Order: sequence, then structure tokens, then C-alpha cells
Amino acid sequence: MYVAEPENVEDYPRPPAIEPFNCSVLVRFGGELIVQSEIGFRILETYHPPTFYLPIDAFAKDALRPSHGRQTRCEWKGQANYFDLVAGDHVAERAAWTYREPDPRYAQLRDHLALYAEPMDEILVDGVRVIPQPGNFYGGWVTPNIKGPIKGAPGTMHW
Repeated sequence: MYVAEPENVEDYPRPPAIEPFNCSVLVRFGGELIVQSEIGFRILETYHPPTFYLPIDAFAKDALRPSHGRQTRCEWKGQANYFDLVAGDHVAERAAWTYREPDPRYAQLRDHLALYAEPMDEILVDGVRVIPQPGNFYGGWVTPNIKGPIKGAPGTMHW
């Protein structure tokens, strides 16, 4: 079980590393199971908890709706494209993102989506509940094995 091994975010590299994972990920939103996957990728970047990228085809039918508005660009991965997550009458705007044309170093992220934990009902990684990364900008997932100072809280934007 991957979450049993301690990881210190200070040890993560910059530029970020990409690594495959093979653990159970379940995401519930609006009372529905919207994602279930056993595979994907984690991005590991200094002072960030892991950001999980899940295969687009692991999302429930009609759970993704292209989002419009402000675009963002990651200095490492490229231009991000956003999606709203939809479950019945529940909508989490711009809660998921992908890199349709990622930088070649992160080409494996094509056809994968990351999502913010905060608006979800529940995210479980190998049965362990995820806590959202502090702040409202970054999308890392904090599990009990993640240690060290985590970027995202007030006053941490530029370190």
C-alpha cells in the first residue's frame, strides 16, 4: 500500500518528477462515484503534496464538462485546460484540469486529469481519506504519510 511509506515534500525535486502509481483511487462528488481508477501518474514537486493525474476514461459518463474562462500555464507542464465536474444537480466549476499538449517531459499526462480535492465529497487513496492542499491554487492531495512544509497556505506562495 503506497500510503504507508512516509514521504517528505522537501525531498521532492524541482522541476517536478512524474511517476506512475498503481493504487486504488475513488472520488465521490454530489453523492455519486465519479472516478474509480487503479492507475495514473503522480507529480512530485518540492513543497507540494502529490498531484494525482487519472485517466480521462476513468471518469463517469457525463461527469466532465469543458469549462470556459481564464487559462493557466504551468512553467513545467504547459497550458492547462479546465473542466467542471458534474453529478446530478451538483457542479464544481473548474475543478479538474488536463494538459492536452503537455511539455514533452510530461507527455504521459496527455489524456489524464487532475482534480481539486476541496470541492469533492470524498477522495480515497488505498482507502485513506485525502485532505486538500492548503489554499485555493494548488491541487495536491495530502495523506497521512505526507510530511514537511506544504506550499499553499497564506504566506507560502513564493517559496
